[in-house]
Amino acid sequence: MRYSGPFNLHVRDLLQIHKSLLRMAEPPRSCDCFVSLPPGSKEDYVIFGKNSDRPRDEVQEVVYYPTSSHTPGSTVECTYISIPQAEHTHAVVLSRPAWLWGAEMGANEHGVCIGNEAIWTKEPVDPEEALLGMDLVRLGLERGDSAWAALNVITGLLEQHGQGGACREAAEHFSYHNTFLLVDRQESWILETAGKLWAAQKVTEGVKNISNQLTIGTEISAEHPELRAVAQAQGWWSGEGEFSFSAVFSPDNPPARMEMAKQRYMGGTALLQQHNGSVTAEVMMSILRDKASGICMDSEGFCTTGSMVSILPRNPDMPCVHFLTATPDPSRSVFKPFIFSESMRPVNMVMSPQYGPDDPVRTQPRFQHQVDRKHELYKAHQTALTSPDAGVSLQETMRYLESHEREQLSL
Repeated sequence: MRYSGPFNLHVRDLLQIHKSLLRMAEPPRSCDCFVSLPPGSKEDYVIFGKNSDRPRDEVQEVVYYPTSSHTPGSTVECTYISIPQAEHTHAVVLSRPAWLWGAEMGANEHGVCIGNEAIWTKEPVDPEEALLGMDLVRLGLERGDSAWAALNVITGLLEQHGQGGACREAAEHFSYHNTFLLVDRQESWILETAGKLWAAQKVTEGVKNISNQLTIGTEISAEHPELRAVAQAQGWWSGEGEFSFSAVFSPDNPPARMEMAKQRYMGGTALLQQHNGSVTAEVMMSILRDKASGICMDSEGFCTTGSMVSILPRNPDMPCVHFLTATPDPSRSVFKPFIFSESMRPVNMVMSPQYGPDDPVRTQPRFQHQVDRKHELYKAHQTALTSPDAGVSLQETMRYLESHEREQLSL
């Protein structure tokens, strides 16, 4: 191959190339959430999508819990702490790292979907064990019958119990604050937190995504009652002019993973805008499978360990349909449909083994050894990946079934 153009690389060009290679060599570590509301969607549906990017060997399971009544005054044991239990909890389907109580993403019987993302702010991360952001996802789904109700559940628990604790199954401590995307049949809410403080933005139309940075500027629809007073007392805000949550609370020296996530966030925004007005279940799945943007992650230490797409018709007489992979890498996995019904029962093939009180997450000190959390579908998926010929054949068959299911459901 011959090169016929000029070849004038200056020092600044070399430095720019070097910086780009460094950025590519450092994997972005976390997740992306997406929502499309009419007129962004092709049909009269609200469409939710999320990739869960986690340590690449972590197993993500899909679990179903039916609606339940609880004894007044009882407690519920979350990942690290126990809190008062609600007298009634809604039926939920959850996609979660198998070692913890909460969830990375999920839905409830009322058509509410929630996903969370890691974030770091000027507020320091509390090293003490409290509620994980993933615990708050599950609690919001179990107790909220709308996106707004779930948001109030999460912010109330956040203010009461705080957020904190190890966010991965490892002896090395790793923790963060959280942002959330909450969606129902009518609207969506973005909730961004800084310790016990928070701000929320209501989204009623079009397309929107969140990643690992604060995105709420001055368009604040609801907030912690002491948010601005704390910001002013800390010297982060003068108290004059418009108040921008992202400008005030974004860290001065953000972690590298937050900086690297900017490119992924912009890539997600571009993909949504490309399909604005024509988003379908298939389009949302294609966005979650996009490798070029980094949304479908497959780096040395992290990968997309689970994915979810939900179709929420505005018409309340139509059922919501939730698609979950239960296996890593949506570009090599298949989305399986789930619909809440009275005859629902757990599917053992996507549920991990349980270790009870001897689980290394429960014993003190925590995370002193590893246990095998692989469920049957995860094992079959890994086997297919190590046998290229069989894997390709299996994937083609499963993709056909996935497409057939969408067609049958008119999605």
